[in-house]
Order: sequence, then structure tokens, then C-alpha cells
Amino acid sequence: MDRRPLQYLAIFFTVFIDILGFGIVIPVLPLYAEHFGATPWQIGWLVGIFSLAQFFFAPIWGKVSDRIGRKPVLLLGVIGTIVGYLLMGMAGSVLMLFVARLIDGIAGANIGAAQAYLADISSPENRAKAMGLLGAAFGLGFVFGPALGGWAGVKFSYSAPMFIAAGLAAVNFLFIVFFLPESRKAGAAAPEAKRIFPDLFQHVRVQQYVASLVCYFLVIAGFSMMTALFALYLKHRFGLDALHTGYILAGIGVLGVVIQGGLIGRLVKRFGEGVLAVAGSFLVFVGLVVLAFAGTFGVMLGASALVGIGNSLLMPTLSALASRSASAEWQGRALGVVQSAGSLARFAGPLTAGGLLGISEAGHRMPYAALPFAVAAGFLAVATIAAVALEMRRERPEETALGQNA
Repeated sequence: MDRRPLQYLAIFFTVFIDILGFGIVIPVLPLYAEHFGATPWQIGWLVGIFSLAQFFFAPIWGKVSDRIGRKPVLLLGVIGTIVGYLLMGMAGSVLMLFVARLIDGIAGANIGAAQAYLADISSPENRAKAMGLLGAAFGLGFVFGPALGGWAGVKFSYSAPMFIAAGLAAVNFLFIVFFLPESRKAGAAAPEAKRIFPDLFQHVRVQQYVASLVCYFLVIAGFSMMTALFALYLKHRFGLDALHTGYILAGIGVLGVVIQGGLIGRLVKRFGEGVLAVAGSFLVFVGLVVLAFAGTFGVMLGASALVGIGNSLLMPTLSALASRSASAEWQGRALGVVQSAGSLARFAGPLTAGGLLGISEAGHRMPYAALPFAVAAGFLAVATIAAVALEMRRERPEETALGQNA
């Protein structure tokens, strides 16, 4: 009996609960920090430190998952997530928020194990569709998470969403224990103990893998600059509270569910991953340019939709391109490095955005957050060029399969 449908469902639910908890925090964290008197630069650090921890720990979790299995790594990560959210909810200062975010970032670096889980149970030609399922879980988490977090932050307090997220993480722990089977085959040979670098480059198609990494980094850096400041942007430019922020982010999540959960497989078959990467990066670029100078609520909503559509096209295709360039036994580490690149971008993006916001607000010469959003658009312009180069490379005759070269 083919158990893969049940495995797909199980990993989908696991990631969904994880992202639901993460999404709950997004609309309130910058406002929560501002409540404690944090400056824009400190808010950038607070948002980014989560991903800085992921940058260092994602390859480690990926390597561990290659050796001991995906399930134990997912469980360890959820335990750390519970601790991080509880500390965040009990925080009484900006410093306490920093400590909680650091713990949560270390624990959350195991998303590469979830990606590797899907890679374990899917064939190379179906990998983009499988990554799209993961993206759909992200999308659903971002539909219900921000809406719930914004509502709880307005209805109760800014700390309430943190406790809700901790409770959801506890539910996730139980679900993994009882319903998520291990994807690594019993008795599977563990890879030899080698350094990730430079050994990784012996197990990937280097040009395709590196190009995917560069594009992935630029896209996430630009996108995270927007999301880090989005609640403050809506508050100071349009007078909207956390509830409205949550609803708008939920709308972006709906777009992700529709595209990544239902359309991405057909789009990849018709156009290919490279074309979708180009289209997605260009749409995010246009959306960020418009957001930087939007003066009305309607224009802001339209630009946010463009960003959501483009990002939904990008994430599964770039992950699939990187995965397809790596050999089967190095999937965990290859995708762990991809996740680390994204984590570094999610650190650099908010830090840059916070610094630029502080500079622009000191001069009061531009609309609120226009400067960081414009710089984010510049990142996406470069990402679009990188995606074009990646697609041109993929149009050449295919290289010999990695499995045949091993």
C-alpha cells in the first residue's frame, strides 16, 4: 500500500500548525516592541535575530536529519518553539524579547528537515509540486495566523498571541509524535562525516544550485524588509491597527494557498520553474515599488496582492530548482544550506529596513517607510536578473544526472 498520500497530509499539517503559530506573531511583534520603547533599528534587530539563529543552525539541523532521521529533528524544534513563545509572552522588556526570539530562531531552523522529508517521499519530477504543498501549508498558516494574531492583539493584549502560539506548538508536538511517520528508510546508510563545505559542491550541479541560492537570498531579503515594517507602515501611513494588518496579511496568505496548493503543479508543467521564478520576482519588484509610494488604501491593497502572487510563485520553484540539483543522499544538507541563505536574508533584510527607516524618519522628507521599501524593490530587480540568468542556463542541454556521476 502506498503510504505517501498520508505522509503528504501529515507533513502538511505539521508545517501548517508551525506556521500558524509563527503567523500569529507577525502583526503584533513590531507594535509589541514599540510598546516597550524600541527604536526602528532595534525592531529591525528583533525581527532579524530570529533568522540569524536560523542561518547558523539550519545546516546543522539538516545534517542531523540526514543522520538520525527527520522526525526527531522536527520534535526537538517544536520543543524549543514552545519555550520561545512562552518567554516572549512573559517578556517585560526589549531584552527579554531578544532572548525569546533567539531561542525560537534556533528551534525554528529545522524547516530544512521538513523540506527534506518531502524530498524523501517525492520523485524529482514531482518535487516542485511537493514543495508547492509545503508552500500551501505556509499560505494557510499565514491566512489564519495573522488574522488570529491581529484579533488577539487588539481584543486582549500584545502578549496574548504569543501564548496562543505556544499552545499551538504543543499541539504540533503531539501530532508529530503520533501521526508523522519517519521518512528515512530503516537501515538507510548515513552519509560519511564530511564538512558541508566544500564537499557539498561535489554533490550538486554547481551553477544551477548557486544561481538558485543567490536568487533565493535576494527575494527573501527584499520581501522580509517589507514584512518587518508592514505593521508599522500601515499604522503610521494609513492609521490601521494590528487587526487590519492581520487581515491584509491573511489575504496574501489566501493567494499563497490558491497558487501553491492548486496551480503551481500545472504552471510548472506548462512554463517550467525558471520562467515562474522570473515572473514571480518581477511581480514582487513592481509591488514593492508601488507600496513605497502608495497614497491610498486601494493602491496599497493592490500592491500587496502583487507581492503575494509573486512570492507564491517564487518559493516552491526556487526550492525545487535547488533540490533537483542535489543528489538524493545530500538533500537534507543541500536544502539546509538553502534555508540558511533564506535565514541570512531574513536577518539582513529587517536589519537594513530598520536602519533605513530610522534614517528616513530623522529627515522626515519621505512618506513613512518609503526608503526601505524602495531599497527592497532594488533587491528584487537584481533577483529578477538572476532569475533570467538561471532560466537561460537551464535552456542549455541538461547535464548528466548526479546519480549517474556518483
